[in-house]
Amino acid sequence: MTPDAGSGTDEPGGGRPGRAPSEEETPRIAELQEEIGQLKEAVTSHAVVDQAIGMMVALGRVTPDQGWCVLREVSQHTNLKLRNVAELILVWGRRGDLPPDVLAALEETLDRYGPAVRPGYDPPP
Repeated sequence: MTPDAGSGTDEPGGGRPGRAPSEEETPRIAELQEEIGQLKEAVTSHAVVDQAIGMMVALGRVTPDQGWCVLREVSQHTNLKLRNVAELILVWGRRGDLPPDVLAALEETLDRYGPAVRPGYDPPP
């Protein structure tokens, strides 16, 4: 193992503690830091979307796959990013506030998917 191969004391950019990164390492360090930031945001975004899907499942009585489709369609019809729609739905669940255009798109989309039928359950006529 080489001294820079990683003994647990190396800096994130591959250098030793107290050593400034070289000119070749600096751009790569910046790239990696940006990638880490994007990955952290993606994890947070995924959690928000999953929670909103859960709300669609519980309140709209749809399957998780249908809940995903509902969020995606509302996003497309309102021209908002999916994460933003998910965040608005989470706020709606806590406070009851939802912009009228998002509410209209949500209601319309949920009506199309309708309540999911439970396996082994025959709904009344």
